[in-house]
Amino acid sequence: MVKMRREEHEALRQHGEETYPHECCGVLLGQMADDGVRTVTSVVRAGNTRTDSAHNRYNIDPRELVRIQREGRARGEDIVGFYHSHPDHPAQWSQTDLAEAHWFGCSYVITSVEKGKAVLTNSFELTGSDEADKKLVAEKIEVA
Repeated sequence: MVKMRREEHEALRQHGEETYPHECCGVLLGQMADDGVRTVTSVVRAGNTRTDSAHNRYNIDPRELVRIQREGRARGEDIVGFYHSHPDHPAQWSQTDLAEAHWFGCSYVITSVEKGKAVLTNSFELTGSDEADKKLVAEKIEVA
């Protein structure tokens, strides 16, 4: 399960609306409890570096990701997940999303943005032990 305040939930949904008809992307920072619950304390926007198909793909520059991770750690936060939008597509992971997900135990939050308006936000945990058996499993988002 992933927990976040309404402020963080709205921030990632708004990011999807602002970048429509392209996918937005960003990083979820916070803490992971021993029971696996991820609590988001910061939502950090990242630039989508995909120029070939930004309407249905995203990529976060590794240098930007390292910077976000360092800044988070300085505040006592770890990467607990990632988010992106699906313009005019369901808030469901795609085969590309699974293939490009590599942070086991993290949440992958997807917001469906239809005609410029955020509609539905779902989350999936990346489970498994390696690339061969990884899965994205639906998980609850608790918004407080």
